[in-house]
Amino acid sequence: MTETPPEATTFYDAVGGHDTFVRLVAGFYAGVATDAPLRALYPEEDLGPAAQRLRMFLEQYWGGPTTYSQLRGHPRLRMRHLPYAVTPDMRDRWLTHMLAAVDDLGLEPTLDATLRDYLVRAAYSLVNAPSE
Repeated sequence: MTETPPEATTFYDAVGGHDTFVRLVAGFYAGVATDAPLRALYPEEDLGPAAQRLRMFLEQYWGGPTTYSQLRGHPRLRMRHLPYAVTPDMRDRWLTHMLAAVDDLGLEPTLDATLRDYLVRAAYSLVNAPSE
């Protein structure tokens, strides 16, 4: 009799699933709300819809529910950010708040490093305008 192999755990599961991503995104947008230049990139008065989209995207990316694609289609991150001037300064502001939110999660070091690596690479890839 052979043993059933253990189920593969996604990064989403390993970091704590939905609750962790809710905390990450809430911490990030708390920072955005206090950063006037970065906040100006968000056209909606209420940051709630943007927070929901980011949370759904991150959950899907890391192996959680596929709600983002079901509701919005393919992520197409670069295309979705083209209407906004994502300068190196905006990238750095975004990273400041996002990485502070990661700090607050208190993840195990390997998981923390994996998440940070992705966020930094993603932020750099979305720059679409020169410094002002």
